[in-house]
Amino acid sequence: MGGWSTLDVPDLTGRTAAVTGANSGIGLVCARELARKGATVVMGCRDPQRGENALAEVREAASGVTVELERLDLADLASVREFAAAVCERHPKLDLLINNAGVMATPRAETKDGFELQIGTNHLGHFALTGLLFDRLTAAREARVVTVSSGAHRLGRIDFDDLMGERSYSRWGRYSQSKLANLLFAFELARRAAKADLALISAAAHPGYAATHLQSSGPGLGGGLVSLFNTTIGRLGNVLIAQSDEMGAQPSLYAATVEAMPSGGFVGPSGPGELRGRPKLVSPARAARDEAIAARLWDVSEALTGVEYL
Repeated sequence: MGGWSTLDVPDLTGRTAAVTGANSGIGLVCARELARKGATVVMGCRDPQRGENALAEVREAASGVTVELERLDLADLASVREFAAAVCERHPKLDLLINNAGVMATPRAETKDGFELQIGTNHLGHFALTGLLFDRLTAAREARVVTVSSGAHRLGRIDFDDLMGERSYSRWGRYSQSKLANLLFAFELARRAAKADLALISAAAHPGYAATHLQSSGPGLGGGLVSLFNTTIGRLGNVLIAQSDEMGAQPSLYAATVEAMPSGGFVGPSGPGELRGRPKLVSPARAARDEAIAARLWDVSEALTGVEYL
C-alpha cells in the first residue's frame, strides 16, 4: 500500500509533545510513534493503572527518550488545570498538543462541572486545556495543535438553545455535535492565531473507522436492549470493517508532523467514504467552516470554562 505512513514521521529530537487519551488506541499509538522519533512526550491519561501500563509500553518502544505520565480527566476542569500546571512547571515550551481523548454515544450524563458529558469531554475539556497551555505553545518556534474529530461531524449541529441536551438527548446526535464542535474549534483557533500573527498551526484529523475501545464502551453503557445492540454492532464493525488503531492514528500523526501541513487543514483516510486508508487532506462538512457559528461557540466555551485566550 502506497502513501504516507508512520515511517515518514521526521526526527523530533528536541520537541515536546502532549497527547490526551494516551492510555490506549489512537492516543497510545501517537504517543509511542512520537517518542520513537525522539520527542519528549507527556501522556495524559484518566485511569492511573492503564496509564502506567501504557507508559511502560511507550518507554519500551522508545528507550532513552523522556516519556512522562500525568493524570488527566477532561470531564473535570480541575483535573485539566492540574494537568496543564504540571506540564507548564516542567516544560518551558510545548511544540505539539494532540487533543485526542474522547467519549462516544454515552447515555446522558454530566461532567464534574455540570456539562453534558460528550460536549464537556470532547470539546470543552480540550478547549480549556489548549488555553491553559497556550503560553507554552506560543513559546515554541512553530507549535501545532491537532484536534481529533470524526466523520460523524457531518451529522452534527450546534444546538445553542439546548447545548447540554437537557430538553432533548440523543446519544449519537450529541456525539455528532461534539465532533462538529472539535472542527469548529480547530478552524477558529487557526483563524485567530493567524490574525494575531502567531506561528502556530491548528489542524484537525479524523481516524475513519478505526478499531478502538470507543465502539464497545460508550455505546454499551446504560444497559438494556439498545445498549446491547450498540455494543454488538460496534464489535462486529471492528472485526468486519474497521482498520487498526495503528492506521487510525496516521491522520493525527500526519497532521502533527508533516512539514507542509496548512493551518486550518483537515486530515482523514484516503479510502472510500474516508473509512480506511492512508492519510490525506480531506474536506469537512460546510457547517464546520461556518465562521459565525465558530466565533459564537468560542465565546460560549470561554464563558463556560472560564478560560480565555486569543
